[in-house]
Amino acid sequence: MSSTVPPCAPGASPLPEPPPPRLQLTGITKRYPAVVANSGVSLTVQPGEIHAVLGENGAGKSTLMKIIYGAVQPDEGSVQFNGQLVQVRNPQEARALGIAMVFQHFSLFDTLSVAENVWLGLDKSLPLSEVTRRINAKAAEYGLDVDPLRPVHTLSVGEMQRVEIIRALLAEPKVLILDEPTSVLTPQAVEKLFVVLRKIAAEGCSILYISHKLHEIRALCSACTVLRGGQVTGVCDPREESNASLSRLMIGAEPPALEYRAAHTGAPVLRVQGLNLARADQFGVDLIDLDLEVCAGEVVGIAGVSGNGQKELLYALSGEDLRPAPEMVQVAGHRAGRLGPRERRALGLHFVPEERLGRGAVPSMGLAHNLLLTRSDAVGALGWIDMGKLQAQAQRIIERFRVKAGGVNAPAQSLSGGNLQKFIVGREIDARPQLLIVSQPTWGVDVGAAQQIRAALLALRDAGCAVLVLSEELEELFDISDRLYVIAKGHLSPPVAREQATVERIGEWMSGLWHADVQAHLARNRDQLNALDQEAHHAQA
Repeated sequence: MSSTVPPCAPGASPLPEPPPPRLQLTGITKRYPAVVANSGVSLTVQPGEIHAVLGENGAGKSTLMKIIYGAVQPDEGSVQFNGQLVQVRNPQEARALGIAMVFQHFSLFDTLSVAENVWLGLDKSLPLSEVTRRINAKAAEYGLDVDPLRPVHTLSVGEMQRVEIIRALLAEPKVLILDEPTSVLTPQAVEKLFVVLRKIAAEGCSILYISHKLHEIRALCSACTVLRGGQVTGVCDPREESNASLSRLMIGAEPPALEYRAAHTGAPVLRVQGLNLARADQFGVDLIDLDLEVCAGEVVGIAGVSGNGQKELLYALSGEDLRPAPEMVQVAGHRAGRLGPRERRALGLHFVPEERLGRGAVPSMGLAHNLLLTRSDAVGALGWIDMGKLQAQAQRIIERFRVKAGGVNAPAQSLSGGNLQKFIVGREIDARPQLLIVSQPTWGVDVGAAQQIRAALLALRDAGCAVLVLSEELEELFDISDRLYVIAKGHLSPPVAREQATVERIGEWMSGLWHADVQAHLARNRDQLNALDQEAHHAQA
């Protein structure tokens, strides 16, 4: 007679079964006419887990997230939520399950206010005044400055991202998908957001975190699924990996090291003197007595939290705002304050806006035709377009910047955000400008492509071009800038040399706290000069 060992002692409670995965994807495949975006992808996310999805631009991350959110339907595979097989047919069903997503390209109505946009995704029985109150409370909790009454069309891209984050968090989600959520935050605010995300995860919410900042993933996430070419190439604990090992999983190699060399500057190409500019609308930022100089052969960076006057400054520099007095903006020695964009391009100024679709490119237009927005070298004297030359130019940019696209006639809106960014930056660099102004050059771009764009900007600098970069990525600014400014509340700080700047110092300046720091620095310099004078006096005596 055989005996069996009971699973537990008599009278003892059986051990509880572990909970099922919060989200489990099995064999997800999505095909498009020109590409297979996902091929047999499997992904498991546990309750309360912060799970990174890592991959280069075009690896299939966005398509996979849209499948989870119901915005895209898979051709093959299954989705389980809390152990139950589900078919998420649209975002409304995803939100009903408890899935919230912040997209890389925002889904906001320009003509509605912030509160009205948020209200559309919430229970309609809530009055708008209650939605407004909740937005203010959430914004205060996370340290995100958002005015619920502002129309969305008056917001910068960074401010729109804050609205999307708050809208997602107000839904109290069980799964929260965040796509590049920290690109508009100061280092101090990033740490605060991480504290909030860890708290949300500790309360049981699962977070899918998409970022190209490898140090963020290693600091925040406990699991990571890596995609390459639409397939899973690895699953790991990023806390046990290095940036180099994560890069190898993502792109098959480590990105080339960025070689920074000291600048050899020439004459000033851009000079801004005493720029005072009242806000164009009630929600804008006044520019107050700005002084700025960018010389040939140098990269000047401007750091700052989005919404502190960057948009207004860019409009004044690009020629979209013609209110400055002529002498306030000088390009290549010419008074340009009242010159339009085309006239400034004739002086050698080219410009990359932060909004890729709508301002940087026409969404429905092919890549070759999008060259015509800022390039006219394929247009003949009588206005005829040389299509062969135009397509050759587009192909050259696609190959040089390794843009993944379905050919030179692929619509701009068919590209991933990172690949469209590479094409737009490449379009302006390929024009061989004398002055290049770039806003957010690597926003949403993978680590390999980011290094490629930064290296191209440094090469342009070394060829004698004056480069001005506005970015909320401090790491980026420290990598490529020769001098740094900070913009806060419409004021511009004094310039600081790259070797004298620190993340802590610039982070404080981004809150507008440079005045006391500058005075203390000047006082230290005076003390040092006095000490040297005393030493010289004693030596003479």
